[in-house]
Amino acid sequence: MTRQLTDVEWQDAELVWDFHQVHHEISACDVAIALGCNDIGVAEYAAELYHRGMFQTVVFTGATSRDTAAIFPRGEAVHFRERALELGVPDTAILVEPEAANTGANVTLSRDLLIGAGLTPDSVLLISMPYMERRAFATCRRLWPEVAVTCTSAPLTLEEYVKTIGDAAEVVDMMIGDLQRVMIYPERGFAIEQPVPPAVAAAFDRLVAAGFNSRLL
Repeated sequence: MTRQLTDVEWQDAELVWDFHQVHHEISACDVAIALGCNDIGVAEYAAELYHRGMFQTVVFTGATSRDTAAIFPRGEAVHFRERALELGVPDTAILVEPEAANTGANVTLSRDLLIGAGLTPDSVLLISMPYMERRAFATCRRLWPEVAVTCTSAPLTLEEYVKTIGDAAEVVDMMIGDLQRVMIYPERGFAIEQPVPPAVAAAFDRLVAAGFNSRLL
């Protein structure tokens, strides 16, 4: 049986959710990079944005992880490509990067793949899960500073996103893990600094104390 959140835990989770959204205004970019994860909705949103003319080339990037090995056994990028093809994205518009096992590698290996394909973009659209926007942005700014980066995700509320995943506690665990990385990765050289508002930091502390800690480092 999945854990049910209390009203206070839900309020704290919404604070964290909102912080993870960077609210970039999206416009056409040279290329897109869709970050592998356990949410096929990332590939579906990438397909939608392709059809809206937001980019001409998309890189699907990602190997497998403990969260995706069962659902995407041939690799996140491979399954994302297949879903995009089903949704009408032409194969000529897709590059696949199947080795990345973390966000830093998603960025650097995708960059290298694009360069190898003769593409040197000035602007990149990063497509991720909603709660990964801020960390994706901070990572790309650190590791690929010469490109203008815009981040986006499917426009869902926390409640709507939980319905797509089916487990509120799992989503909160993942959000808390991402927030910890936003806070500590800059000192490790993995990302740029992203100041965390006191209210968000307090919500983080309360949720960790309540046991939402399975994705902490």
